[in-house]
Amino acid sequence: MKFLAITLIVHAPDPRTGALKPVTERLRDVVEHAVLAERLGFDGFGVGERHERPFLSSSPPVVLGHIAARTSAIRLFTAVTTLSLLDPVRAYEDYATLDHLSGGRLELIIGKGNGTAQAALFDVTAEDQWDRNREGYELFRRLWREDAVTWWGRHRPPLDHAEVLPRPLQRPVRVWHGSATSKESVELAARHGDPLFSANVTNPVEPYAELVAHYRERWAHHGHDPADALVGAGTAGLYVAPRSQDAVEVYRPVFEARQALFRRTGVTPVFDSVEDAVERGSALIGSPQQVIDKVHRYHDRLGHEVMHVQADPDGLPEDLHRASLELFQSDVAPVLRREIPSRPFPPVPAPPAATLPAPTPTAPTAAGSRP
Repeated sequence: MKFLAITLIVHAPDPRTGALKPVTERLRDVVEHAVLAERLGFDGFGVGERHERPFLSSSPPVVLGHIAARTSAIRLFTAVTTLSLLDPVRAYEDYATLDHLSGGRLELIIGKGNGTAQAALFDVTAEDQWDRNREGYELFRRLWREDAVTWWGRHRPPLDHAEVLPRPLQRPVRVWHGSATSKESVELAARHGDPLFSANVTNPVEPYAELVAHYRERWAHHGHDPADALVGAGTAGLYVAPRSQDAVEVYRPVFEARQALFRRTGVTPVFDSVEDAVERGSALIGSPQQVIDKVHRYHDRLGHEVMHVQADPDGLPEDLHRASLELFQSDVAPVLRREIPSRPFPPVPAPPAATLPAPTPTAPTAAGSRP
């Protein structure tokens, strides 16, 4: 199994102190968390995209570009790129540039996005968001593969033999499809032979397992080898401690603050207590062995090879958050890597060699004359 640390860059008061970090400090924290994730041995770091409160993740390519400059090996993910809101040409330009700056470490998770405020900001409706997502992706994937694109659709101006620069380093970049509840994303992933990343955050495992099973069915329907289907899955929180009782008590105020955030943003909480969330949800709260056992139970239902955990302290004191990540990497990750095999990430491509212009031929001159 492989492990990502991801952030949506939530900007909210600390649940313990009520203090709200300045925006500059909060964004710099994200970069430092990515540096720490690489140092601890995580395989990837992901930055989400939201365009409304309480998030600061409106520009993931900018944040990931800074992270690319501060790291050298960790793969960089979007989590997710909201193509239903974006011009696919502009999104391609941003991410192809980032692909070069990161040395080919980029992977994308795409989706329609969530939130009524951000949909209104971009004049996207519930009726057209899925069509925008599908149409945007079908153009986006051609831009990674073709040097000149002729295209027309409903939601942006047509292209006529358009050259969009820079041409990418990875040809093509790997694109995952993020899905929480929708069969539309699953169908798009299966049709194009792309991997699926199940959100697996808000609810118990059952609805996510149903979607993953549907993905595998549609994958085979579209003629792909079932052995090639690839699934990732999220988690709703992480705190690993030597004793499970300590882990639950330390995490309790974090969970309660999240419940309050859900209510403020109009989301009805699914779990009644932190104990309920640990028992029925995907949050990884407990001792190393408890976390290992829980990931195995989820893997039995989802068959996932990649898993994301929370990159941010999310209300935990910074020292406890770091200790949890260190314990996860020392006592949990090695066991899961050994017991749940996963395919390697795409190799980092070598940069193309520089090309020199061909010499300009010169006409022969008579002996003794000046050239």
